[in-house]
Amino acid sequence: MAKSLKYTSFIIILFTCLPSCTPGPGTSFSDAGRGPVLDPDYTGITIPFNIAPLNFIVREKGTAYEVKITAGSETLYEIRSGSGIIRIPERAWKNTLAKHKGELLNMEVFVKEGKGKWLRYATVTDTISGDPIDKYLTYRILYPGYESWKEISIRQRDLESFRERPLIENSIADQNCINCHSFNDRTGSFLVHIRGSLGGTLFYDGKTLQKINLKTKEMKNGAVYPRWHPSGKFVAFSSNRIIQQFHSALPKKVEVSDLESSLMLYNVGGNSISDIDLTGSGESMDTYPEWSPDGKWLYFCRAKKPGIPFEYNKVHYDLYRASFDSSRLEFGIPEMVYNASGAEKSVSFPRLSPDGRHLVFTLHNYGVFPVWHREADLYSLDLSTMNTTKMTLNSDFTESYHSWSSDSKWLVFSSKRLDGLTARLFIAHIDSGGNSGKPFILPQHDPRFYSRFIKTYNLPELSVTRIGINPGKFRKAMVSRALPALWGNKN
Repeated sequence: MAKSLKYTSFIIILFTCLPSCTPGPGTSFSDAGRGPVLDPDYTGITIPFNIAPLNFIVREKGTAYEVKITAGSETLYEIRSGSGIIRIPERAWKNTLAKHKGELLNMEVFVKEGKGKWLRYATVTDTISGDPIDKYLTYRILYPGYESWKEISIRQRDLESFRERPLIENSIADQNCINCHSFNDRTGSFLVHIRGSLGGTLFYDGKTLQKINLKTKEMKNGAVYPRWHPSGKFVAFSSNRIIQQFHSALPKKVEVSDLESSLMLYNVGGNSISDIDLTGSGESMDTYPEWSPDGKWLYFCRAKKPGIPFEYNKVHYDLYRASFDSSRLEFGIPEMVYNASGAEKSVSFPRLSPDGRHLVFTLHNYGVFPVWHREADLYSLDLSTMNTTKMTLNSDFTESYHSWSSDSKWLVFSSKRLDGLTARLFIAHIDSGGNSGKPFILPQHDPRFYSRFIKTYNLPELSVTRIGINPGKFRKAMVSRALPALWGNKN
């Protein structure tokens, strides 16, 4: 009987675009005295054992390249390239990481500078985590500007491979804006909101896709920014009046502001929507709801209503929460969780870890739309001590929307750290104390991908759920007549 692959030691030697008969470095080389420049930067990171291969480019001047990859005492790959592009075979990579969980992954890079002269760079060491990341990542892709939404798609990526498929394309939605998708992994539910002539909210329960009109005559503004209750029986929305301002002189050319907002509760089974009537809501703007994993608390961002004239840069949101009785559909008195306004700062996008131990939010100077704020960073709140710390994964550019894995071990977030304009998706390991490891960019089959791709990513959501819809199924539901939601009937 043949040996099982996982018990077999092997070396894979790959030759990629390498001139024929070019010998490797052998034992004849000099030490560079430093680590190599890799693009993307996959150095000193912790990676899930089920992630797709970390293909990269060696950004060192040379005529030939060789990378030796080892784990433990085993040499796994010897990859040679004439261009510096290093691609790792998917199947072998998958078996390798599964076999070496909890061990170090070492990469030794050699570069040929001239005739027979090779340099060896300091070994790159990564850690193979035994914590798997959720298999799926769903995100929206669009151009990074603010003036057009004619090309928007929501896509789902299989993180164990490079497979990506479109769920929704607005090219078949009469170019209407597609936004605000949300998951409930426990029930396999999904929803997405459509604006414009075909407006409505599409709910998917794992089998059927139904269009609901959540805007009733009693509501001043539509329902946006949804978050599923863990039971799958309710969805909390905010109802917002949003405007854009454009600046001719300031470095930041566009600002998005909220003039009016409140929280709504949608009863999925009863198809009814009603106000979440919280103490103090008449004098405040409440937005960005988020449920605790046990469903007993609703977290949200609250700011004082702006005066006249409206000064957008003096609006600051604090983090609040209110208890929730799901049997009676009643909320308690709101309590402040984090006082950002006291430091003239503002909170957005509160997200709780599924284990209920930590809450990560975006902190920025003002307002509640940090995507245009270079100073926006991610902060972690320990819910057992209520201590807040700035996360080490931040950069000098915008860190914004983020999502937890189902086991609370990984955080995916959008960042503009590469060029200051386009948001890319980064993944970081989170330890039991809520501390983050060095983040790494979402791997692509072609490591040159991000230098060529001019669109931006936003609203990343990790999930174990594969959404069983496609653009055709979406189109059919989208053009159907929306079922109107009832107003105020909580039962």
